[in-house]
Amino acid sequence: MELLLKAFDLQLKHTFTISRKSIDIQPCVIVILKEGELEGYGEASSNPYYNITVPMMLADLEKIRPIIESSGDETPEEFWHKIHPYLKDNLFALCALDIAYNDLYARKKGKKLYELWGYTTDKNPLTDYTIGIASIEKMVAKMEELPWPIYKIKLGTQEDIAIVKELRKHSTAIFRIDANCGWGVDETITNAIELKKLGVEFLEQPLKADDWDGHKEVFTHSVLPIVADESCIKEEDVSKCFHHFHGVNIKLAKCGGLTPGRRMLQEAKQLGLKTMVGCMTESTVGISAIAHLLPELDYVDMDGALLLKEDIASGITMEFGKISYAKGNGTGVRLF
Repeated sequence: MELLLKAFDLQLKHTFTISRKSIDIQPCVIVILKEGELEGYGEASSNPYYNITVPMMLADLEKIRPIIESSGDETPEEFWHKIHPYLKDNLFALCALDIAYNDLYARKKGKKLYELWGYTTDKNPLTDYTIGIASIEKMVAKMEELPWPIYKIKLGTQEDIAIVKELRKHSTAIFRIDANCGWGVDETITNAIELKKLGVEFLEQPLKADDWDGHKEVFTHSVLPIVADESCIKEEDVSKCFHHFHGVNIKLAKCGGLTPGRRMLQEAKQLGLKTMVGCMTESTVGISAIAHLLPELDYVDMDGALLLKEDIASGITMEFGKISYAKGNGTGVRLF
């Protein structure tokens, strides 16, 4: 098995702002695993919040190139457990590698990834489309630029309720709110009352990740469901979220790929938590991997490639929230 590594700077259509940062360019790493005529593709984006850079991912993967390239006969689960000790401090790099291995493995079996897992796709949820923080006028313009059935609205400003009130005037779509750790306990409980009146479905990660007492209080008193994001990174976090959140948003890059992501989804279901997978700002490579988890999900946020000025790959496609799979096996991804 041959390992190929590529780095890209993904240009965004618009400046993307959340409560803690703004970006116009998203650096990412693409991992390609090649065996004969078949190739598997994986992706992970850099992320300053988690101190992950492209050079760091490339260097950590290069260090274990001989181990990676001597593999190929293991199942994805066996491969992940083999590699994890070497990349336990860089789960983003592990994610890109794990996705590529899952993709290649399924292609070798002559199946789409969801078929290999035994999933049926007739009840797949629709994906939302994210509206980043901007002036109210620009946020309205972004909605009007792409009519969509579900919008995820980034908040964490001094005029959050006013923003949602104005956006509601321009759309009957479902709204989801993501404050990215930008609110306090009382603010969340109060905002939830007003936001429920405005047709908001749930709130995502309103408090700082480690405020577990606060999470418990919000969980108890909020009139809207609360979904964890920054508080649910690794596998051991799922059980911590029980009785603190109503659901969990799992990010593949944070947990180390599809393999641990599937385990986290199963545990969440067993605990009665709502299941969601979210994307980073990434290309169709990473987004196509998420698509194969759809049968396991209540909600999904996989709009990353829609935010790009220019994509780097083909794979799944989206139309008004509905995902269509690529024709090929595995994730169906091809780099341009």
